[in-house]
Amino acid sequence: MNIISWNVNGIRAITKKDFYNDIKTLSPDILCLQETKAQDKEVINALSSLSEYNLYVNSAEKKGYSGTAILTKSKPINVVNDMGIEAHDNEGRLQCAEYSDFYLVNVYVPNSGQGLKRLSYRENWDEDFLAYVKQLEKVKPVIVCGDLNVAHQAIDLKNDASNYNKTAGYTQIEIDGMTNIIQAGFVDSFRHFHPDEVAYTYWSYRFKARERNTGWRIDYFLVSTLLVSKINAVSILSEFYGSDHCPIQLNIEV
Repeated sequence: MNIISWNVNGIRAITKKDFYNDIKTLSPDILCLQETKAQDKEVINALSSLSEYNLYVNSAEKKGYSGTAILTKSKPINVVNDMGIEAHDNEGRLQCAEYSDFYLVNVYVPNSGQGLKRLSYRENWDEDFLAYVKQLEKVKPVIVCGDLNVAHQAIDLKNDASNYNKTAGYTQIEIDGMTNIIQAGFVDSFRHFHPDEVAYTYWSYRFKARERNTGWRIDYFLVSTLLVSKINAVSILSEFYGSDHCPIQLNIEV
């Protein structure tokens, strides 16, 4: 199974670029999108030409903000939006698709914001999200994919020292949140198979960051330990443009 995750930074914007050709090239069995920045009907309209997929959408109450979508060739047993926690469930950040052998969680984790103004909220989110995925894992293994908005280690961002505890995505609180997920039995699949590789998934649109490869690795496939032996490959596809993030890919036998 070929699973692609991509923060598209606006579905309406990216579909005006090479998005459809890129998806044809990537040929995912499941495509998980984050930051669709559109309402349900707008997302459905933007993706209507991908008719070979079943489409599931979760949009934020606030227009033009956040949002997730799953496109899947094989119809899931069930798809549920959100965690079931009121404080987290109005921004369209999470979808869970149940398949026969695993759960797939598509997530766009909240950014701690300018001046770290949402850091305490982010800390609560991380705690609740970990409890949520561990509850799922009691039933069957879990694949988590998406923009987790954290660089876990110094290798995962270009300028670690200057960003540490100053910039959203690289505070100790956020790092600890990711560490807690990993210590709870989820494996950062890219780092597992590429322990020393410097590779990024996000580059600011400012300061020619992508041209200079001044980036961050904040998009992940986290998998239950039981699934690690089934992974054939996990890749960061930095040759694909259209967003300030690139797609990431998991090839897994499930």
